[in-house]
Amino acid sequence: MSTPQTPVNQELNLNLKEQKYIAAKSYLLGASTDTGLNLYDHLSTILSRVLDQRPDNAVDIFEDLSKDAKRSKFKSNADTVQNKIDQSTEVALAQVQKKLFARAGGEEGEVEPDEEVETPLPNLMELCFFFEQAGIGLNREEIYRVWLALKGLVDSHPLQHVRFWGKILGTEQNYYVAEVEYREGDEEEEEEEETDEHAEEETADKEGEEEGEEEEQEEDDTPKPDFKPPPVVPKEDNRTGSNKKVYFVCNDPGKNWQKLPTVTPTQISVSRQIKKFFTGRLDAPVISYPPFTGNEANYLRAMIARISAGTNISPLGFYQFDEEEEEEEEGAARDNFVENLDFEGIPVRDLVEPSLNNWVHHVQHILPQGRCTWWNPVQKTEDDFEDEEEEEEREEPDEPEPEVGPPLLTPLSEDAEIGNMPPWTARLSSSLIPQYAIAVMHSNLWPGAHAFASGKKFENVYIGTGHKYSQENFSPASPPAIQEEFPSGPEITEAEDPTPEEEAALRAAQQEAAEAAEEMEEAEEEEEEDD
Repeated sequence: MSTPQTPVNQELNLNLKEQKYIAAKSYLLGASTDTGLNLYDHLSTILSRVLDQRPDNAVDIFEDLSKDAKRSKFKSNADTVQNKIDQSTEVALAQVQKKLFARAGGEEGEVEPDEEVETPLPNLMELCFFFEQAGIGLNREEIYRVWLALKGLVDSHPLQHVRFWGKILGTEQNYYVAEVEYREGDEEEEEEEETDEHAEEETADKEGEEEGEEEEQEEDDTPKPDFKPPPVVPKEDNRTGSNKKVYFVCNDPGKNWQKLPTVTPTQISVSRQIKKFFTGRLDAPVISYPPFTGNEANYLRAMIARISAGTNISPLGFYQFDEEEEEEEEGAARDNFVENLDFEGIPVRDLVEPSLNNWVHHVQHILPQGRCTWWNPVQKTEDDFEDEEEEEEREEPDEPEPEVGPPLLTPLSEDAEIGNMPPWTARLSSSLIPQYAIAVMHSNLWPGAHAFASGKKFENVYIGTGHKYSQENFSPASPPAIQEEFPSGPEITEAEDPTPEEEAALRAAQQEAAEAAEEMEEAEEEEEEDD
């Protein structure tokens, strides 16, 4: 027989039930870390709908009611889910590259190829097939997009020759580089350069006028320094030397091609002393020591010129010098060659010999001066002849020795070794089926530069960061030593002004000395008269 509960026990049980109810409700009110909703409000919403609608078999559709309740609380930034735009970089790039696949004649009909029209567009897929055998190059999808981008470049510019030079990797974006050559008579590529040259001439004239005005304002007795800064080495003309080819770059196939400026000897010389990673932005500044004159577009152009001069190679005999030019300019450095129509190819086994005598450079070597042809810095100009009379007393500088480099079509066997490592590595694309293999060359001086040859076909490509190999770690050039202070002496030491008494004593002493000198002269004259 149970004992009756006292009022105190009843109150304790009620407090315990209330605590459990509060704890349970607190648990149900706990918000989700993913959606921010809580189970208490969700169940309240579902039960309210069930009591309002009173559907049949409510227990069977409880899950559907739960999904509808969650779906009703979804809030989108757009009006509907379909209107929400995906701003990912892949979608943005796909929108840009979509125009590459648009047909020239519309979507309805196919365009019939015209076999009679010659085009400078290379067969990039065929070259990709050969490079793919050597395990280098880009994948087929990427190279096809580059091929379509080159087609757009050919359609928009009057070009005579187009070649996919390679790909330079950057920290933010990459550069796809196209090497082109304009048709004869088309001066489109020189318009911007001429304006730049005129601007440089105008600035030079203004500086000369300002210097002349300053000299006129100076007094005649003001000492003038005899130092003259060394002359600026002029850049090579278009279609010659390091500016023989024109280069276009883009960050991705389908984006606009941007033309790189011509390169100057100063930019090439400074680029040999610094090492910078490319960012992928042509307008990015190049902060370095020694200071580089220009932005990343100029630095990129300088590196392309250096890489081309050191890694563009071809089989021996594919190019030859023109006999007419040889007769006209005997002894002069030859900078032009023609394709040998009688070239029949070199066996693959001979192309991979360690001697490397069957490969030659077909791009001019860049001298330490920064030019392919040496420029005499002490040669006299018209202004120098006018100022000869004023500068007769100055000593003429010694005639410098001209810089000489290897001529065109020099075999690779003449390349300097990199320590104990050869400058090039030659191998077959396949040792299992050598009768169908191709010859592949890898540059050890410029990692990322490759070339292949098979029969009468050959090609060069570069895929890398644009850095030259060095045995030692790169260390920036040290700044020049601090200039010494001018030696102090009595001639330049500042002294205190004399007092009036000291000035009077000095004048008296000078007057006495002058009188004594006069008396001595009179005495000497009298002695001469007596004699």
